[in-house]
Amino acid sequence: MPLENQKIVIATRNRHKVAEIRAVLAIPGLDLIAAGDWPELPEVEETGATFADNAILKAVSAARASGLIALADDSGLEVVALRNAPGVRSARFAGESADDTANNRKLLELMNGIADRRARFRCVIALANPSGAVQTVDGVCPGILLAAPRGANGFGYDPLFIPDGETLTFAELPAGVKNLISHRARALAAARTAWFKPGGFGMPLDTCQA
Repeated sequence: MPLENQKIVIATRNRHKVAEIRAVLAIPGLDLIAAGDWPELPEVEETGATFADNAILKAVSAARASGLIALADDSGLEVVALRNAPGVRSARFAGESADDTANNRKLLELMNGIADRRARFRCVIALANPSGAVQTVDGVCPGILLAAPRGANGFGYDPLFIPDGETLTFAELPAGVKNLISHRARALAAARTAWFKPGGFGMPLDTCQA
């Protein structure tokens, strides 16, 4: 399918995620529509046990509601010393209505005095069509956690996380650098390779069912 005027719904109302996805998937002919511009799309409760489960739930729901192909991601932080917590509860680590500050505070409290600061951000991206056919790709960015936040950019746990090979946190790195090395960037790179091939839209959605 040619990419010319190909519309895809980004199934998130998180403007930071929308900006990152649009920056990495800046492909001529690909029209990425934010869920915030499509108010009739339903909110989806993230009840999955894994990032893939939640990404699929969101992508399939948005595709069926919009009648368009939809892309969704689920991502979070996995801390080795906490047995991969907060994981799928990263956004709700300190409670259902918790904000980034509360989540970061809880993480620092749990990590107080722990020498093993290894962690990784993980992202799974799902692409679905209105019939419910879906495929997924993923990306991982390993690093370490600081004992105090640094930086004013980014969101979530970015001020606490230094990716391997860098000296700055995700909240200190320029967006252009983060968009090359982040978990979401790596998952999106995998998506480009799998689905957005030179000359056309390369995903055989009719061959893989949810």
